Amino acid sequence: MKKIVIVLLLCFSMPLFAGNVIVVHKDNDTSLSLSDAKKIYLGRSGAFDNGTRAVPITLAEGHAIRADFNRTILNKSESQYSGYWAKMSFTGRAIPPKEMTNSKEVKDFVAGNVNAVGIMNDEFVDESVRIVARF
Repeated sequence: MKKIVIVLLLCFSMPLFAGNVIVVHKDNDTSLSLSDAKKIYLGRSGAFDNGTRAVPITLAEGHAIRADFNRTILNKSESQYSGYWAKMSFTGRAIPPKEMTNSKEVKDFVAGNVNAVGIMNDEFVDESVRIVARF
């Protein structure tokens, strides 16, 4: 009986261990700090530490993972983030990250593009992508 209770507790607590991650293609050997990710996602850097071009992928406006990433990593609210990219685009200084609707789309895009870097929920991670950071 005690074992059954423990197994049930583990099953119901598993979603608590899910988290948000930054991923790259499985063959991309870059190391990416949260500071590096911030530079890429704000258009201040267009490449990984190994010199290859970085293609940032984010989630659509209003998505909880995007809001968490913007707040914790970029130190911006959604409105600050949108305003920042409106200014950067208008002045021609940078192109905003490509937007996807969900974590599965992010994973599929990153899995098909060795230069892509994406934010997503770790429950969709498989052998086609590699986690480089958690947030």
